[in-house]
Amino acid sequence: MKKIITTTKAPAPIGPYNQAIMSGNTLYTSGQIAINPATGELVIDEIKAETELVMQNLKAILDKVDMTFENVIKTTIFLSDMNNFSQVNEIYGNYFNEDTAPARETVAVAALPKFVNVEISVIAVK
Repeated sequence: MKKIITTTKAPAPIGPYNQAIMSGNTLYTSGQIAINPATGELVIDEIKAETELVMQNLKAILDKVDMTFENVIKTTIFLSDMNNFSQVNEIYGNYFNEDTAPARETVAVAALPKFVNVEISVIAVK
């Protein structure tokens, strides 16, 4: 059974999708970008600040279902420029214990929605 997960503490979807879906004990988030949920404004001036907001948006969705980044088993990171990898990785790494970090892939893409620099999605299990 799938349950739609929505929180006002993360950006509203910008298309025909939901912030996240809970199926059983597993949470699947849609890719999050650096939209400030309070203002609807993009934050893309600096890659570290952009990544921080993306992670905070993911945290808000995890919080909604009483999970933390410790529950995350898989992440996918999309970058518009692989030269940003180390800076994104630095901020991303602040949210995980290296010993229990999830599986992950990082992919460079030609473009992302709203021409952001980073988009991240997670899968988490209770």
